[in-house]
This record gives sequence, structure tokens and C-alpha cells, in this order.
Amino acid sequence: MDGIKLIGFMCLLSFYGCLAGATILPNKPVERIIRSRRNDELNSDLILSTVTRDNKKTGYPTETHVVTTEDGYLLTLHRIPGGNGSLPVLLVHGAFSDDYVWITLGKGKALAYLLADQGYDVWLANLRGTTHSRDHISLSTSELKYWNFSFHEMGIYDVPAMTTYITNMTSQPLHAYIGHSMGAAVFYVMSIERPNIAGMVKMMISFGPGVFVDHMRSPLRPILYLIKESQPLLRVLFHDETFPKDAFNAIMTLLGCNLNFYQAELCVNNFIFMPFGNNPEQFNLTQLPIIVSHLPVAASLKTVVHYVQIIKSGKFRQYDHGATKNLLIYKSMEPPEYNLSSITRPIAIYYGNNDLLVQPIDVKRLYNLLPNVIDMYEVPWPNFNHMDFVLANDAPKLLYERVLKIINGKY
Repeated sequence: MDGIKLIGFMCLLSFYGCLAGATILPNKPVERIIRSRRNDELNSDLILSTVTRDNKKTGYPTETHVVTTEDGYLLTLHRIPGGNGSLPVLLVHGAFSDDYVWITLGKGKALAYLLADQGYDVWLANLRGTTHSRDHISLSTSELKYWNFSFHEMGIYDVPAMTTYITNMTSQPLHAYIGHSMGAAVFYVMSIERPNIAGMVKMMISFGPGVFVDHMRSPLRPILYLIKESQPLLRVLFHDETFPKDAFNAIMTLLGCNLNFYQAELCVNNFIFMPFGNNPEQFNLTQLPIIVSHLPVAASLKTVVHYVQIIKSGKFRQYDHGATKNLLIYKSMEPPEYNLSSITRPIAIYYGNNDLLVQPIDVKRLYNLLPNVIDMYEVPWPNFNHMDFVLANDAPKLLYERVLKIINGKY
């Protein structure tokens, strides 16, 4: 059965390999980097719990907390605790990633560490279905019912549960919520659908907010369409999980990410630059083995389908079940739009000119609908792409310094 799944999966995505095949850029340092990592120490290092391991190496304490949502999902929060009375900040990752993205740049550069250095109580979210949040009080990940969620459920259940847990633990409001891509979108959903809980958050920071995406220029766009059209096959193969770790390993091999010298350049260009935007000056090749060992992370098929609906409709709205089911659920043939103009929380928005997923025109549309934007800022680097918010070498100078001033109330 595993062989049949793999064959079906590879047939489904074979054209992606064709898209990727012509994007090799030469880079001589790769050979030294890959050779230096071909040892048992690295291999064992990749298996360990990455956030805990990296925090230990860099001298930061780590706590692990498990939060139960109202619909039974068990979510992991990693915490870098501050001192008594320190202000809590929650960082929420985007789709196909987890909380490791907030520490990938390492000590002195990663946003989680910079916040900890300034005395904040740092909390790192792991949304449902991701590596550290795959448990449920009664469901298994092999059941279709487990994966019956999109970012809407993350917005009405996951981030509310985390926000409530943190405020109860610290006995104070959440000082800031920082969301990347879908991690920003789920905050907007919470603010609209659970405004009482959103009121526990003093301010929100949006990195490349995945709200309006109809101008997406990424080659991922036809891939997402293909996934939506292939729902019956993917349901048989993966039980509504897009895609399990073994399937992602197959993708990584297809994209040249098995980390030998001859394919490493192909991996960087296909995995980072082609889907998100070309910016080799800001990518640290020494991070490549760690990045591809963690990303991408599985997501639900329904999340992908929901985003395809948003791309096609040009509207940020709830999941479209079809006219008949919509009438039963929403009392309307069309799903309701999220009322962004009702959000009153102070929001700062940051975007990149070379973000192929979330284009500046879509970010500006979001800006025009939100009533309380305290900062709207294009990162001053012409090739700044969608993943540069968490992976760019110069993110501390280009972005984080300004964000920290906003959070500190000094901008």
C-alpha cells in the first residue's frame, strides 16, 4: 500500500519537478557546507526536539506547555520564560511550517531570541496538525475527521485557546501577537469571530499577512489548484493530510533536497526561491540542512482548498461547502465574508516587494479595510520574499528593529 501511495503521489506532482528542473544557480560554497554536515553528529542532531535543543545550545531556558482546544486538539506551546512580570508575546507560524521558524536564524538574530533578550516572555505556537500538535483527545491523525479543519478552526479554536492559556498563566493581557502569513490570517479570524478573546491582545504584528492572495504570482498557485482538483485521490492516499512526512520527503527528493553537493543548489532555488521569491543575498546556505529537515510541515487538505477558494474568489471569507450545504450552515448560498472593518485591535503590517505569495497590492487592500493600523511598512530590500520574514540574514536590521520599537512603544 505504501508503494501505491508513493506512485500516486509522484504522478500527481511530477509536473512540479519539470517546473523546478531549470532553476539551478551555481554556488561554490555549497560543497564545503554539505561536506561539513555529512557526519553522525548532524544526523542525530536533526532527530532531537529542535526548539528545546537549540534553546539549550544558545543558553535560553525552555518550557513545554500543552493546551486543549474546545474541539479537543492538543496543541504544544514552547516558551522562553521571562522574569517576574515580563510581558508575554505570542509568535504564530504560517502554513506548512511550525514554531522552529522563529529561532532558525539563531542567537542574536532570530526574533524569538531578540524578544527574550529584551525581557519578554516568549511563547511559540504550534497550530493543529503540525509536528508538535498532532494529538487529539479522541481522534487519530489516520482518521478523516481529524483533518476536517482549515485556518478558520485555527482562528476560532487554536489561537483563542493559546491566548486564554497565556493570559491565565501570566495574569496579564497578551502584549503582542506576531503572525507570519497564515499565522496572521488566523488572528483576523479570531478578532472577527471571537472578539472578546481578541480583546486580551494589546497589539498585533502581521508579517506577509495571508489574507487576500488573489494576485499571487508564485508557481505554487497551479500546484494549489491541482491539489484542490485532486481531493478524491489525495483523500484515499493521505486521509486529508497534505502531505504526511514520508510524502514530503519524496517531494524534497524530487526538488533536489537530498543534500548532496550536486543537488543542493537545485534545492535552494526550488524550495525557497521559486515559490516565495528569489533573494540569494539574504539566504544563509549553512542553514539549509536544518531548514529542509523541518520544512515543509503537514497541513490539512481543507486548509489548502480554503486558500484556493480565496484565491479564485478574491474574497477573504469562510469555507465554501457548495450552495446546498452553505444554505444549511450559513443560511446563504455563498459563504460569509470576514468583516475585517470590525477589528479594533492596533495592527502593524509588514510586507515585501518580492513576496510572490502575498503581493503588495493585496496587502494594501487589507490595510484599507482595517480601521486601526499603527504601522504599514514595506521592508526596504527590493528582493525581500515571503520566507525572508523568518529566514533573511538581515531581517534583524531590515525588519526586527522596527518591530521591536513598535512593541516597546518607542516608534
